[in-house]
Amino acid sequence: MKHNKFNIKLVLALGFCFLGLLGNAQELETFIEEALANNPEIQKFELQYNIASEKINEVNTLPNTEFGIGYFLSEPETRTGAQRFKVSAKQMLPWFGNITTRENYVSALANAKYEDIVIAKRKLMASVSKSYYNLYANKAKQAVLKENIKLLDTYETLALTSVEVGKASAVDVLRLQMRQNEMQQSLAILRQQFLSEQTTFNKLLNRDKAIIVNVIYKLNIPSEDFEIYLENLALHPELLKYDKLYQSIEQSELLNQNESSPMVGFGLDYISVDKRPNMDFRDNGKDIIMPMVSLSIPIFNKKYKSKSKQNDLQQQEIEFQKQERSNTLETLLNKAINDRVSSRIRHATQTKNLNQAKDAEEILIKSYETGTIDFNDVLDIQELQLKFQMNQIEAVKTYYVQTTIINYLTQQ
Repeated sequence: MKHNKFNIKLVLALGFCFLGLLGNAQELETFIEEALANNPEIQKFELQYNIASEKINEVNTLPNTEFGIGYFLSEPETRTGAQRFKVSAKQMLPWFGNITTRENYVSALANAKYEDIVIAKRKLMASVSKSYYNLYANKAKQAVLKENIKLLDTYETLALTSVEVGKASAVDVLRLQMRQNEMQQSLAILRQQFLSEQTTFNKLLNRDKAIIVNVIYKLNIPSEDFEIYLENLALHPELLKYDKLYQSIEQSELLNQNESSPMVGFGLDYISVDKRPNMDFRDNGKDIIMPMVSLSIPIFNKKYKSKSKQNDLQQQEIEFQKQERSNTLETLLNKAINDRVSSRIRHATQTKNLNQAKDAEEILIKSYETGTIDFNDVLDIQELQLKFQMNQIEAVKTYYVQTTIINYLTQQ
């Protein structure tokens, strides 16, 4: 089916700016292709489109041919003999162009239904990408927590050594251990959240929820954003669907006008006549054959006028719906663009803060060499580092999630 060819490459332009590594970009593309091939919602819309397309054959028909047969219980006598039975056949024909108009109307409905497939595919691609980024962020946060737990192990060793020489108290050790417990708790929670998100991801691909999803280890925000074609928003399938619905109403009105035209019927009656007994004359017992032409005229056409009025109102409704949806999509696009810029700003700030926190950490470690170290400061700096690292990951995730939204709205 020609319409089913969906250009994944274009929508995956984000693949080159979101992962930075061709191999990993290809991996996400593979996930998306699998989702498009297996997702039951896509298959549902494709079947609905096939059903709508098949209706073209349904309307490409003539009214039923009428056949009739009658037997004269009381045989009427005519000059040529008694009439025994009557056979008739009749076929009504719609006005010129009526069948073509029906086909055009059903085809217009099928075209509008096809946009549901395109919309569903776009939404699925966006959902798979968003879930992938959620998995990435979760894994990245787990890695950061593991690093910080190891760092606290190092601090705990320093604290124990300091306690032995009388330069720190057991409270400092306990405080470090409590901090480790909190991190272990956060790590355990993240692992459970990863399993939940992994289920979401696998179900988008319509596969077993327990399949392990391997995500990229490191994501970086690119130095430059790819160009956004704002004019493409007007060609978004959610808006094109309204155009096709509008066209289907136009075809519905043409069909309504055609159906208000007369119908012509052609028929044939055959009457069997018996011969008159004891008589010999020309045409004695000659059967009767009578061709007929009939005309069906919709004199009372109030329903056609009402249908025209309904079509006009429906077209107005579609125009308002399209404008409303256009405003919503434009607002969504503007928010995604601004949020992506904000995420870049947040990432730069968190990177700067993290570098400064690491400088402070080095100063504290050097202080230990001189025999003075405040483990309260150590915990404060470690907590700040963790906060900045988590914020960095969130900023990266937000950047790519917003990129996904932008692609959903503007890629063609």
